[in-house]
Amino acid sequence: MQLPFPEVETPDDASLEKGRLLFAGETEFIKGVVAMDGLPDPDRVEVCFAGRSNVGKSSLINALTGRKGLARASNTPGRTQEINFFTAGDIYVVDLPGYGFANAPVAVVEKWQRLLKQYLQGRQTLRRVFVLIDARHGAKAVDEEIMSLLDASAVTFQVVMTKIDKVKGKALDESLAKTRAALAKHPAAYPELILTSSDKGIGIATLRAVIAGIEG
Repeated sequence: MQLPFPEVETPDDASLEKGRLLFAGETEFIKGVVAMDGLPDPDRVEVCFAGRSNVGKSSLINALTGRKGLARASNTPGRTQEINFFTAGDIYVVDLPGYGFANAPVAVVEKWQRLLKQYLQGRQTLRRVFVLIDARHGAKAVDEEIMSLLDASAVTFQVVMTKIDKVKGKALDESLAKTRAALAKHPAAYPELILTSSDKGIGIATLRAVIAGIEG
């Protein structure tokens, strides 16, 4: 019997090549946005990456684009406090502020969490949110909060498990089971998981192909 929310199947060669080409060209940082009126024109498809602080968003974006310094990776939770827009081919790749714990003043955290909600609810060109979950822990309550927000916003989201090289065997199975159980409660959840490791390059080609296959 197939598990609910199975791991995405390995894309075919044509899809892998489409994904490679999307991220093989020039990838640029466009701007960091701190208010809705600063958003770039909604003239292309957008995908964005969301995850609790320190889940590995910046590292994943850097791995996707093959540019180590594109998104600022930091060991300090909550460093990304604005919505960062990048271009890859003819799409926008968006790095959202980390949610949950952040090493920042409460007022600052509240301000950019509010911006996050406004963006998710009001950006018509947003096609999919990739919700990153640390494979060592599985989905947590704070992840379910963002999933519920995406349900309410009618925005499709797909879970990307990060750091799968850090956990194996029974511990990984338990983490995946915990995540699948959480996803079962959320109608906006896309029905496949993507397992990745930015350090080892695991799942990166698959994620590129998935992004390249999202239509406008």
